[in-house]
Amino acid sequence: MTTAAASTPPLELVHSAPTAERRGDLRRRELAAFLRSRRERISPEQVGLPSGGRRRTPGLRREEVAQLAAVGVTWYTWLEQARDIQVSGQVLDAIARGLLLDQVERQHLFALAGAADPAGAPRECPVVTPTVRAILDQLAPMPAMVLNARFDVIGCNDVYSRLCGGLERFAPEERNILWLAFTEPSWRELLVDWEQAVPHMVAKFRVALAEHVAEPKYKSLLKRLQLASPEFVEHWEHHDVTGTSEGTKRFLNAEVGLLNFEYTNLWLGPRPGYRMITYVPADPQTRERVERLAAMGQ
Repeated sequence: MTTAAASTPPLELVHSAPTAERRGDLRRRELAAFLRSRRERISPEQVGLPSGGRRRTPGLRREEVAQLAAVGVTWYTWLEQARDIQVSGQVLDAIARGLLLDQVERQHLFALAGAADPAGAPRECPVVTPTVRAILDQLAPMPAMVLNARFDVIGCNDVYSRLCGGLERFAPEERNILWLAFTEPSWRELLVDWEQAVPHMVAKFRVALAEHVAEPKYKSLLKRLQLASPEFVEHWEHHDVTGTSEGTKRFLNAEVGLLNFEYTNLWLGPRPGYRMITYVPADPQTRERVERLAAMGQ
């Protein structure tokens, strides 16, 4: 990773809160970009249309999406041009089906359009179900936690909490790995390889933010980090991206000392997002120390 040159402050820190008119314009532009991206990934054959020979651009043409959604070509073109036009939930429903959107993409579409989904909110079970909770507890003495794409810790066993010096001492909105890594001094000591770890965390958060660009909680976390940590801003301006990986991690716990783990991600759904991370001792000394840590909690 290269070091960024002297840079200007992030735009969101320079400008005051956007007006309602500007927020509407931003939302329409995000909606237009999202529709184009979804249209370009679908081939005519996927939706039962003839390919029509060689195409200059990938995916469907605008007139083909309009045909699938039973709307006017001009109207759909205006929608992709971010024009200020009214759009109903029924029309968005037809567009979502025409573009083969999954449930998350459908929710994103309706959120950007500022419309209610006529199908209603999806019925989804909580991520940390009683079964997931039981798995977390039964993994002890191995530390384990459930993390979302925003790096919020939404569940963990007692061993993981003790490993981190007691997560319960932090307010719920602060139980975020990215936030703690950049703002909590004790976490610089806890994460032995802090300087190597945080760039990868920031790069993964950038990928997650792109997929949740309209969600206030993601924007709020970004702004809080930019205001609280110049180091985060420096890493953020590199624009690095990376995927989720597995490997080794070292912790320096105040009670038992250095711990070496091999960690792995267990996804809790069909799409990347919520995942259970388990930490397996990488050597006999770590196994003995983590067992002591677990016993202290009992």
